[in-house]
Amino acid sequence: MDILETHAYDRRQKRNVSCALLFSLLPFFLSSALYFYLLTPDSAPSVMSAGVKCAPTLLLAAVVLSWNGGQSALGVAGGLVFSAVGDCCLVWPELFIHGMGAFAVAHLLYSLTFLSGRYTTYSSSSWTRFLYLLLVMTGGVFYIYLFPFLRRAPDSDLLTPGVGIYVVLITVMGVLAIRTRRMVTLLGSLTFVVSDVCLALQVFKVLPPMQHGQLVVMVTYYLAQLLIAVGDIKAVENKDDFSKWKRS
Repeated sequence: MDILETHAYDRRQKRNVSCALLFSLLPFFLSSALYFYLLTPDSAPSVMSAGVKCAPTLLLAAVVLSWNGGQSALGVAGGLVFSAVGDCCLVWPELFIHGMGAFAVAHLLYSLTFLSGRYTTYSSSSWTRFLYLLLVMTGGVFYIYLFPFLRRAPDSDLLTPGVGIYVVLITVMGVLAIRTRRMVTLLGSLTFVVSDVCLALQVFKVLPPMQHGQLVVMVTYYLAQLLIAVGDIKAVENKDDFSKWKRS
């Protein structure tokens, strides 16, 4: 098999893999559509609404597990499961701190994944160092801006340090996503930051009630999780391709 035939074969293989991945993501897209169809921010919390909200994230976890195997249970798949726990908790406002804790664990698992061998390590360039600094400064400024609103919130003694720790964890996750230099992973992580910022501005009453506030939060949230999941699958796929190339 000559070089041209090899490249053509590789292209067909990648196209087939992409089609299979898209097909495996159909349940996620359908469950997300169902959530947005049933989205009624003023409805009372219920087990049914929690299940509908958690379903897309749990289905993404199943997709990552099916593609990457058990190694992802303590990585992105595990992070998605903890995110689903956080989704469930946030349905009931009194469980907000528990939900924040679940998402903090999810960000920790994502961070550990981005440090793993499946993501190629690159030396830092001037622009990546600039992005690191920009993200860290943005996280610090946002927490300082949020601080007086946290002090006025119920359970402020828990929320104030808790949100601080959460901001540190999501900032670290974003920095490590930049370090991977994988565009899908980076966009997913930054979109997650945007979703959390939108949620915090509403929950802590920094902004007046927004008509479509919940919609903005959930669209960016599901998109972020999708991009992180697909980025992890692609990272393993590319790592396997590289290993095959080295052996050949």
